[in-house]
Amino acid sequence: MLPEEILTNDHEQLARFAKALGHPVRVYIMELLSNQTCCFSGDLAEDLPIARSTLSQHLKELKAAGLIQGTIEAPKIRYCINRENWEKATRLFGQLFQSTPKINDECK
Repeated sequence: MLPEEILTNDHEQLARFAKALGHPVRVYIMELLSNQTCCFSGDLAEDLPIARSTLSQHLKELKAAGLIQGTIEAPKIRYCINRENWEKATRLFGQLFQSTPKINDECK
């Protein structure tokens, strides 16, 4: 385990975002939500050929990571991207992918 002073809150947050996006269905859900203001869980269930319980688990993971937020509008739940966290994820992933890796001949 690494000493706490090496890992920052940004490292931990980026890892949470990466884990939440670590399944193709969750990536697809984020794509759908990024192209509209909000979406109801029932609409997502019609769009995805997976069980509602499986969809619910994927939404739970995205919500736990803070990438989406849900509002209950009985009997449905309306999901939207959490814009603040999405912008943070964009920034953190951008910083990671923009860094130029140091490559030596032994690693080629």
